[in-house]
Amino acid sequence: MDSGIIDNIRRRKRRELTAGQKQEIVEAFDLFDTDKDQQISYYEFKVALRALGFELKKQEVLKTLEDYNIKEDSGKLRFEDFNEIVTDMILDRDPVTEMVRAFKLFDEDDSGKITYRNLKKISKELGENLSDQELRAMIEEFDQDGDGALNLEEFMALMTKEI
Repeated sequence: MDSGIIDNIRRRKRRELTAGQKQEIVEAFDLFDTDKDQQISYYEFKVALRALGFELKKQEVLKTLEDYNIKEDSGKLRFEDFNEIVTDMILDRDPVTEMVRAFKLFDEDDSGKITYRNLKKISKELGENLSDQELRAMIEEFDQDGDGALNLEEFMALMTKEI
């Protein structure tokens, strides 16, 4: 893979959450704050993290709470603490690792390629409903090797394109 693309992606790493990411944090917390007291349990925190794409083992969750001076035995985690922790975790994600993870999700048949059919299915699942013409144009624009599909490097170029 072209190290220039990877270096560019890492340099452009965001230091602020998007509005969508902020909303996702609120929604994840609200989903588990069933009694609406602006607090969730340690267990609910772990499940909420999983819902946000973080697979932490128990010891990692405990260490995270300790790093933020939150005692597990207090039983509850306030929204302010949850928001701070998750914001930091999102901002600390490696964008290259996240794109590779996304690529693997889209590449359902493990072919190393994302086809037009993969893109169409994903856009529908995400509620984007892009037209066939738009999807084909995306592939054509970024398909450097001319095989009609996107490999990982081409996918990363697509994902980092300035809009």
